[in-house]
Amino acid sequence: MSDLFTVDGPGPPEGPLADRMRPRTLNDVIGQDHIVGPGRLLRRAIQADRLSSLIFYGPPGTGKTSLARVIANTTRAYFESLNAVLSGIKDIREAIDRSDERRRLYGRRTILFVDEVHRWNKAQQDALLPWVENGTVILIGATTENPFFEVNRALVSRSRIFQLKSLAPEDLRKAAGRALSDKERGYGKWDVVFQEGALEHLLETAGGDARSLLNALELAIETTPPSWPPPDGAEIQVGFEAAEESIQRRAVLYDRDGDYHFDTISAFIKSVRGSDPDAALYWLAKMVRAGEDPAFIFRRMIILASEDIGLADPYALQVVISCAGAFDRIGFPEGNFPLAHACLYLATAPKSNSAMAFFDALAAVEKEDAEVPNHLRDASRDAEGFGHGDGYIYPHAYRDHWAAQQYLPSALRGKTFYSPSVIGYEARIRGEVLKKREIQSAVILGDAGGRGGAADAAEGEYLSWSASSKGREGWFKRLESGRSALLLADRDAVFAQASIARHDRLLIPAANDGLLLWEGLRRVPEGLCAALVDTEAARDALLRLASALDITEQPAIAAAGGGALPLPEEAEGLFGAPAFDHILAREPWRRGFGPGGNAETAFSGFARKGMALLAPGGGIVVLQSPPALGERISRVIAEECGADPALAEKLAGAETAFFTNAGGGWWAWGREDLESCFSREGFETTVTVLEESEERLLGERDIASWFDAARSSWAARIVQSTGENDFAKIKGLLSERAKEGPLLWKWKSFLLTARKAAD
Repeated sequence: MSDLFTVDGPGPPEGPLADRMRPRTLNDVIGQDHIVGPGRLLRRAIQADRLSSLIFYGPPGTGKTSLARVIANTTRAYFESLNAVLSGIKDIREAIDRSDERRRLYGRRTILFVDEVHRWNKAQQDALLPWVENGTVILIGATTENPFFEVNRALVSRSRIFQLKSLAPEDLRKAAGRALSDKERGYGKWDVVFQEGALEHLLETAGGDARSLLNALELAIETTPPSWPPPDGAEIQVGFEAAEESIQRRAVLYDRDGDYHFDTISAFIKSVRGSDPDAALYWLAKMVRAGEDPAFIFRRMIILASEDIGLADPYALQVVISCAGAFDRIGFPEGNFPLAHACLYLATAPKSNSAMAFFDALAAVEKEDAEVPNHLRDASRDAEGFGHGDGYIYPHAYRDHWAAQQYLPSALRGKTFYSPSVIGYEARIRGEVLKKREIQSAVILGDAGGRGGAADAAEGEYLSWSASSKGREGWFKRLESGRSALLLADRDAVFAQASIARHDRLLIPAANDGLLLWEGLRRVPEGLCAALVDTEAARDALLRLASALDITEQPAIAAAGGGALPLPEEAEGLFGAPAFDHILAREPWRRGFGPGGNAETAFSGFARKGMALLAPGGGIVVLQSPPALGERISRVIAEECGADPALAEKLAGAETAFFTNAGGGWWAWGREDLESCFSREGFETTVTVLEESEERLLGERDIASWFDAARSSWAARIVQSTGENDFAKIKGLLSERAKEGPLLWKWKSFLLTARKAAD
């Protein structure tokens, strides 16, 4: 039954086009691949329904509200929505009461989405804080303003910030295409034809704002026919003039409060932070001329000296405090000089905000109040009864007054807070800080010993040391400093060849020691760091180091065996991502090519799977030491042992024959084998040869295993070439030299860089 107020038939879709076309699933989201693309952090958190509080920050029309709607469609939690423009404390309390009731009665979480969250004042934001902190609600805030300035700092510190970017032209074109083809929500029921240049004008003028584009499309299309809607299948021709009239340029965002005091000090601080002394002096003069309190200006400069300069220039804080004291003594007008002095010093000083690491540490303390490890406890009181202090390594007993040991609580092993910058004083200490951090992880995980030798080296042992230790044990520990430099040099060489963005996806095969893994994890906080290890035991060890991190921040680690790569479908099953931007490996073939394997099979298989796994423009970096370019015992006995030249020459010939005629297996491969296999698979390939060396202390077990002809293929070949008598002499010379202390060990490594072409 119908009347004057009832429309017969289904009628046109209701609501604005921009609202109707909102994505319903993650796969519908257009753009923002850096945070919701396959394998990205936010996508993994949404799919796992393990969301913590979030703040989406970005220009209008980039999908902040749409992402919240997608979460609402995906999560098992109850979803509540508030608009900060229309709601106040009463609405917040009502939403909290409902959330608390759900949690108590049904054990169900609540996600509270607050649009335009920056519009709430401090009291309104404070009203929400306790309930975010105790988990009654998971906050998802959306704001066009910088949350670090416009949102309560306490809320920001409890949330993860995701910055959305303006949509690229191709993303806008995709959004327009969906609207024009969708028969349910868009204009797919009609044949919409744009005059040449009309659609392009809308795309360009929208300026990365999908809402602006869709609103313009709606206005241009629905005002073109004589009446709306036209019959299904009708042609709608949108002219260039209609497109121009349908869209206006976006308004530039600005601070609507217009508070002179805060706007001017903000401009001053940002100018100093940006190292612009001219602008800093201008805003300083404006504040002084307006009668701003000099104590307030100095207070902000003291904060900036630690927050924005910090250890990049440790003297900055001292200078500002001295200038503030001078001003207190002399006042105006002469006090303008110390004001300007402090301003110019800060503006021209190197910048670093690494002191913000304290707040990460504070958050970790609030999350994990861990006990002091036993070896770090005070040994002066309870050493005898409880063993406090037992196992502590005294750093001053070592050559560099440093030794690798665990200082963080066990639950936080692998966690990093401080990231030194590359500016000023921090640039001088950065290398040492990172080197020690990485070697500690490798030592805790039990990194393999020698590398680059002509024979199979025994695995290194990281022995304990005390003031009473003597002889070889003390010597060996002092060599750890050289091992540290070697491991970190390998890591730096690999990462120097890969241009890694924060949202990239990394795959690290043969990652047992974690040396590349932890550095990769720090470099892609919004991306994916995935690792392959040999065994479940190795996987468990790495996961224990990462256990203090939130589950969405942890690396993805799978036990897949050796240095092999998975197929894309296997990678998607293991890591949730079928494609990666970088594949980085250190010694993926450290245990050889396997039974019956050879260089051709191993390298080509790695390259073939790597090509399938890499995104367009992606790359592989591999550091590998070929046995053929490892240390030769003939050089060692000639230069380190004082061997008879004829004996050394005889051994050199035997070793050359061994590496030349090894049949293409593990011992005989070279640069051309590695480079050609990757080039044949379509990579743009370069191989750099690295000269490497370290001091090495040889043990009797090492030498015995090398010269055991029944177990070592090298020994079996050499004894045939030199004869048993000379073979025994060589072993004796090496054994005698080993008793004298460490010797210099040299070898060469290949650094392969293979780049996949961009589409």
